[in-house]
Amino acid sequence: MIYMAGNWKMNTTVSDAKELAKEISKNPIPENVEAILCPPFTHLMAVRDVLSGSGYKLGAQNICHEDNGAFTGEVSGEMLKELGVDYVIIGHSERRQIFGEDDALILKKVQKALEHGLHPILCVGETEEERDTGKEKDIVREQLVAVVSKLKEEAPLIVAYEPVWAIGTGKTATPEQAEEMCAFIKEEAKKTLGKEVPVQYGGSVKPENVEEILAKPSIDGALVGGASLKADSFEKLVKGKA
Repeated sequence: MIYMAGNWKMNTTVSDAKELAKEISKNPIPENVEAILCPPFTHLMAVRDVLSGSGYKLGAQNICHEDNGAFTGEVSGEMLKELGVDYVIIGHSERRQIFGEDDALILKKVQKALEHGLHPILCVGETEEERDTGKEKDIVREQLVAVVSKLKEEAPLIVAYEPVWAIGTGKTATPEQAEEMCAFIKEEAKKTLGKEVPVQYGGSVKPENVEEILAKPSIDGALVGGASLKADSFEKLVKGKA
């Protein structure tokens, strides 16, 4: 199965999101693809209604590590589940880098997602400095094992490898670099969790490079940012070719 997830980040108004989801959902999904749209929290209900019956899945961009209480501005797993959310992105590099989320908090979020029947997309990845100093696998292993070592084997989990230096920069890991790390993640997850997990690549994925990326044996899809904000672009990504 190929998992193609569009992370809209903090973009679009509700009306924009409805129109974009409408255009995207007109396009058929190949049988071997799970297509997921992750709009901002405020748009989830509107996008859900547009996607109804289309086969496209709804994802959220974050989740609170608690169920309720004095957590101003947070959204719980129960709230997401009631809105019809299927997937949730956790540990995105922007959450780690900008908002200071660490592995301990990310673990709690993954556990909450699973508790509420949501499918976590766990993001891992290294900075440019960490890669330049040869620490990229140590960093990714640490981020991965901090979570998967605490999960049960049957836990549904997708891992998204997103090199921080290739997100929103226009830089892209070569297909060989992406394959090497995704294969490493699969190997480490199997050692720790006892099974292989699907691994997406995220980092300036676009129609022009998606076919070459998905041709690699250890890459099971993509977590896409900017290229998911245009219906024709995301259609090509879902189809896996330009």
